[in-house]
Formats: sequence, C-alpha cells, structure tokens
Amino acid sequence: TMTISNEKNLADVHVRSGVYSSDTIFDYSHGYVATRLFSRNACFILKISEASIPELQEIGRLAFEKKTMKKVYSPQNVWVQFQSGNSLFGNMKDWFLYGKPIEQLCKGLPLYK
Repeated sequence: TMTISNEKNLADVHVRSGVYSSDTIFDYSHGYVATRLFSRNACFILKISEASIPELQEIGRLAFEKKTMKKVYSPQNVWVQFQSGNSLFGNMKDWFLYGKPIEQLCKGLPLYK
C-alpha cells in the first residue's frame, strides 16, 4: 500500500510479503529515502537523487498505473544499490538531518547509509 501526503511532502510505502516485507519513506522535505527491511532488522538510508528517484507527484501518478506497479515490485528490479558496511545507531544529529518520519521508522535499528 502507498500513502502520499502532499502537505508533509512524504510518501509512505508498505510492502507486505512475508519474509520480504518492508516499509519505505520518501521524505522530500529532508531529501532522504529510508527503507526498513523486516527480515534484516535494519534500515537503509539514501539521499534523494533527482536522476534516480521520481518526484512526489510522479510517484502518485505511477501508483495508479497497474503496469508500473508490477514493475516497481518485481524481484528483478532494485531501486537502489547499497554496499553493506559499518552500521551505526542514529544519534541526535542524524535524526535532525533525516527528519521525524524516518526517525520513527528506523530508531533503534542499525542504519546503513
């Protein structure tokens, strides 16, 4: 499911798929995307890049296109690449940078940037 808040400049995506379940927040106000993978008990955070992450209005439009949604959640497609490395638990400075919605999603979990 996807919830878009134009007032808060946020998109919240919940994928319920057993062991592959995740929650993702696109926080355009702070410029970050955070994904919490429940199977790994960790959060992955990346800076929003205009070249690779669609604008909030575009996400809303794409959400209503069935073909696109199948493509987005396809196991063959990955929106971001990450390299596993040292994780850290967020401190006050990190939460100020990432914003409250991402803090609520990821607080207490290892963060991978």
